[in-house]
Amino acid sequence: MFYSAYHSIDVVNGEGTRCTLFVSGCAHACKGCYNQSTWRVDAGHQFTQHLEDSIIADLNDTRIRRRGLSLSGGDPLHPANVSAVLQLVQRVKKECIGKDIWLWTGYQMSELTSEQAAIVELVDVLIDGKFEQALADPSLKWRGSANQIIHTLSKRL
Repeated sequence: MFYSAYHSIDVVNGEGTRCTLFVSGCAHACKGCYNQSTWRVDAGHQFTQHLEDSIIADLNDTRIRRRGLSLSGGDPLHPANVSAVLQLVQRVKKECIGKDIWLWTGYQMSELTSEQAAIVELVDVLIDGKFEQALADPSLKWRGSANQIIHTLSKRL
């Protein structure tokens, strides 16, 4: 898997202070996408074990109270990303007690493969649906267009 950016401190992509990973690879090619540089699966930097370990350490760093991990892109559920994203979210759930996971995807819940659904089962908040420029609204919280749905999947949120 490749990624375009990692922010160890982010207050924009989800509730509270978070760690945010922008993965590369998106098959949706939404017109008006603000992050077109992440569409290619090999854009940016190789995701390494060192970065994965750093994300876990950042989430567990008690000097900054982080609420959780946000996964955006590109698309974390792109087939090229599924294996690495699944491994990362499994580690977060196992090693980062009390941290939530937010994930943005252009796929709708009804179209997920079994591999993608295995990731979503571990996610607390899912924002799904392609960005639609005709429905774009900058006043929307956590999403770019009105067709995108925020699914709160965890009962603890």
